[in-house]
Amino acid sequence: MAKALVGYRVASDPRLMLETVELRRRVRDLEFLVERLQRDNDQLREDLRQPDVVAAGMPTIAG
Repeated sequence: MAKALVGYRVASDPRLMLETVELRRRVRDLEFLVERLQRDNDQLREDLRQPDVVAAGMPTIAG
């Protein structure tokens, strides 16, 4: 399957060529999504490391 995505096989069937183009597009979209989710996750981790200044001054139910 990797060979089909990269394009090593010469496809004379238009349906196979169209499918290859669609698969490449889908892989590119998924790679972009993974990168975005990794950036979001990194930002969330960084936010958790920062002290919560606003919530620190708020009273809690317990005290």
